[in-house]
Amino acid sequence: MSDTQKSALIVGASRGLGLGLAGAFAKRGWRVTATQRSPSPGLAALASDSVRVETVDIDDDAAVRALRERLGSETFDLIFVVAGVATQAHEPIHAVPRDVAAKVYLTNAVSPIRFSETFADALRPAGTLALMSSILGSVSLNEDGGWESYRASKAALNTYARSFEIRHRDAGFGVLVMHPGWVRTEMGGAEADIDVETSVAGMVSVIEDRLGRTGIAYLDYRGETLAW
Repeated sequence: MSDTQKSALIVGASRGLGLGLAGAFAKRGWRVTATQRSPSPGLAALASDSVRVETVDIDDDAAVRALRERLGSETFDLIFVVAGVATQAHEPIHAVPRDVAAKVYLTNAVSPIRFSETFADALRPAGTLALMSSILGSVSLNEDGGWESYRASKAALNTYARSFEIRHRDAGFGVLVMHPGWVRTEMGGAEADIDVETSVAGMVSVIEDRLGRTGIAYLDYRGETLAW
């Protein structure tokens, strides 16, 4: 990698938005390390000199530490934790089994922060840690209800992200909490507003524009600020 080439670690890139982000950053000349939890044909097809594929489950602390060791002294301008789940998201919380609700919370809120903590020293001083959240994680914008366990997990992620940024404020990198829009993916469904390409293009532009900025921001794929 040249001294001027940007480098990104995209966590959860086997399909959908993560896969789209890996491809988009590579097309913009970034060196990309993209992770999968299990073998992904889409990611395998993307593998090249500029896209390296690694395997990790963010819910497995030992696997995360092993990935950190494999990557050694490599550093990144961007670490973007995309991975998340929406199991039984359409059911009210009292109808969701406790173990399912707990798994959604751990995967969507706890694991991204634990991963970020393990990799914090791999971020370059002017880099960005991005976390895939959602407008559904906004407490003040929740006027319709629904998606209760998912909403709560993303609200928790937002809260953890703010504490993470405070804890690492002197490190010199910024934290970006992102809403990708309502996207036509397996999670978003066929009736969603925008396609993956539109969401990804917007998020990449927002991220590139914010490189070098510190502090924390909660933005959508158009760069608009969301209420916490």
